[in-house]
Amino acid sequence: MRFWVRPPKGIIAVMKLKVHYAAEPKPEALHILESNLAASIHLSVGVDLPSRPKFQVLINGTPKRAHIKASPELETLVIPYAGLPHATRELLFEYPHIKVYNLHHNAAPTAELAFALLLSAAKFIVPFDHSLREHNWTPRYQPNLSLLLEGKRVLILGFGHIGQRVGSYCQALGMEVLAIRRRPDLPLPPRVQAQVYPPNALDEVLPRSDIMIITLPLTSETDGLIGAKQLSRMKPGGLLVNVGRGRVVDQLALYQALKDGTLGAAGLDVWYNYPQELEERQNTPPADFPFNELDNVVMSPHRGGASQETESLRMQHLANLLNALIEDEGAVNPVDVSAGY
Repeated sequence: MRFWVRPPKGIIAVMKLKVHYAAEPKPEALHILESNLAASIHLSVGVDLPSRPKFQVLINGTPKRAHIKASPELETLVIPYAGLPHATRELLFEYPHIKVYNLHHNAAPTAELAFALLLSAAKFIVPFDHSLREHNWTPRYQPNLSLLLEGKRVLILGFGHIGQRVGSYCQALGMEVLAIRRRPDLPLPPRVQAQVYPPNALDEVLPRSDIMIITLPLTSETDGLIGAKQLSRMKPGGLLVNVGRGRVVDQLALYQALKDGTLGAAGLDVWYNYPQELEERQNTPPADFPFNELDNVVMSPHRGGASQETESLRMQHLANLLNALIEDEGAVNPVDVSAGY
């Protein structure tokens, strides 16, 4: 185990916060975290717990019961990424006094990928690219299937950090934004203009939608939310982009809708089957149906939040969250364990 204690800078605040990060960050990432922390935050780092744990905050996305019970002073768990793992949620039900927060450092890269998938699917960039790589210009002289996005209406399912960014990108392209959100009454950032509806309005807004973009987490309420019925209620030949979780959309319904033209195209970054072992990474089909045989699908291997800057963003956001705790600035990215996100 490696152990660091951040030395205080200047005058130490009255309140001190002991934090343990149960990981081994790279030195450059750790430097970003430490250099942005308030002086009164004492940070220990390592997969193993300190010899005498007395931390109030644990940073760990998948803690074991031993991590939770180790420090009698533990009151806060920080998940260093978006989402709430199922096993972590089940464990936390046993410790209702622990406050839980997560990070949304990956919101910008994920939103950018969603928009890239939207443009790629709408313009059929992938099959055109494949043809021209074979020196085949035929698609240029065939009826063009590309969809004009300006003036279209996009429905965004899940209108949090990622969904709002996607909405602002769509606005810039001249699209009208509809959104489904668990709390439609919450205020939106000034840059975002959208008609926001509660989840029970989904059937009402689908017939008005040319495009559906999914940024939802997977919960008992969202699992299988979009099936054949919902896809058929969209405007014919519409587009679907999913950067949330694969199982939000029924995979058979999605495959059939793409194959028969109910959906014109889709861009997918999240899937149904994932490799469990290292040797499976080169031979695991992402679904039970051959999406790879469809020209109207853009496939991405769940890399939405990845970028060259992602780890730096994680550390900056983590420091901001910890500083907010010490400075009592109110909740930053609180997680509702009962709701699952």
